[in-house]
Amino acid sequence: MKKRIVAYPAELIPDKGTYTVIFPDVPGAISQGNGIAEAISNGSEALGLILYDEKELPKPSDLESIKPDEPGTIINWIATDLDEIKRTVREPTVKKNTTIPGDLARMAEQKNINFSALLTDALKAKLNQ
Repeated sequence: MKKRIVAYPAELIPDKGTYTVIFPDVPGAISQGNGIAEAISNGSEALGLILYDEKELPKPSDLESIKPDEPGTIINWIATDLDEIKRTVREPTVKKNTTIPGDLARMAEQKNINFSALLTDALKAKLNQ
């Protein structure tokens, strides 16, 4: 199975020992860290959280094309494993009350059908996901 590891150029912008991390090709991925190592690690996580469920990924720019605005900015590749991020993300759930015919409820309970799982699967199918 092919891994979904991606890498994008990042700007590590220094500020008194901390670094802000931005990705020119992925505007929503922003992070920071105390020191370069933490900034790169946090940047990898931010990148993964923005991209893990995207169907089409943005094309990464060449490092040479990135022209930082702030002096002292470090331009470097940052990679992330999108499959690993997806495994660790916990989507929030909401409780919904629903009404169904009593005979269907009894038959489903006798067959140990999980109502939440069934409704989730049905909604995904209906929404084409």
